Order: sequence, then C-alpha cells, then structure tokens
Amino acid sequence: MTNSRFVHVTYIRTTPEKLWNALLDPEFTRQYWCQTWMESDWKPGASWRIMIPDGRIADSGQVIEFDPPRKLVLTWRNEFIPELKAEGHSRLTYELEPVGESVKLSIFHEIDRPDSKLIATMSEGWPHVFASLKSLIETGESLAETRHWPEGI
Repeated sequence: MTNSRFVHVTYIRTTPEKLWNALLDPEFTRQYWCQTWMESDWKPGASWRIMIPDGRIADSGQVIEFDPPRKLVLTWRNEFIPELKAEGHSRLTYELEPVGESVKLSIFHEIDRPDSKLIATMSEGWPHVFASLKSLIETGESLAETRHWPEGI
C-alpha cells in the first residue's frame, strides 16, 4: 500500500527552546494559527486537541513522543470535516535541530492510506501556518491571512 505523506522543512532564526514554546504555547499559536490553540498534558500517552475559536474541536489525538525541545510525535485525526475524520488517525512529527543561529524545523504528516484527502488538505494549510510562525518569530508579526479563523468553516 502506498502511504500519503507531507514533508516540510524550514529554517527559523531562533533557539530550539523558543521555537518549541511557539509550537505549543496557546497564547503564541493563536497569533499565527487562525486563533486556534492546543490543549494537552504534553506527556506520552496523553490526549491532545486543537480548539477552534468558536469552541469546536478541530483535530485531536494522542501524544506518542514528547522530547522537548527536539521532537514531538502525535496521532492526529480531523474532528470537524466528516470525510477527513473518516480517514482515521494520521501521524504528525515535529523535529527541531539547531543549525548555526537558526533552528531547522522538519514537519512530517503521514497516514497509512493512498490518496489521503486529510494529507492533501493539510498539505495546503501547513506551509501557510509555518510561514506565519516563522514571520512571527523573526519579525514580531504573523501573516495577516492566518490571524483569524476562516469565515464559513
């Protein structure tokens, strides 16, 4: 079986600790990720979820690996789009590696099914989210398009 996989790599001028915090801190994620935030105890086996500003759950799953500030692995299932939810759990991995005065952030999002609509959808959104994260960390401003939850979704 062919798996569906999204891979994205970016370099951000910061420290691994600051980037790790930016990926998980609810007050920070609201600034670059459409006002969403994650909730979890952040330990292996704990559940996690992303909250939409109107109170719905966007995505949820389980923490598989939590190794600050180097690696986070989550199971990931969409919760608000029925056809994406029906695909079940995918796997998301963040890897952070210091490189000079920057951090290499590698994102892997994959699922054990061919032609995944979830991975196709996430592949459209992830680059914009991580470009906004990079902009916020490096300039103090996120990208305007990612500051608010999209209307009608």
